[in-house]
Amino acid sequence: MEICPKCGLPEQACVCEQIVKSSQKITVTTDRKRYGKIVTVVKGFEGDVDVRKLAKALKNELACGGTGKDQIIELQGDHRKKMKKLLIKNGFEEDSISE
Repeated sequence: MEICPKCGLPEQACVCEQIVKSSQKITVTTDRKRYGKIVTVVKGFEGDVDVRKLAKALKNELACGGTGKDQIIELQGDHRKKMKKLLIKNGFEEDSISE
């Protein structure tokens, strides 16, 4: 059985990611890319948040394309209205998300 080096709990019971998620200051904005395309930009992730995994979950939920790299998630289209609810569903605190 694997033990987490940070919290000392077994890997299945590790709470490190939950603790990191509760201390984030996430901002959700839109940006205009080439040819007038709108993208939703989610940034402000710090620490051990798996941005690529979160981006994949958001893309599946919103049925859109996008990318997650360098602690920034870009999703094709304007998804500001749905983003707060989806981030809360993925374990982030409601107070830490600003639009």
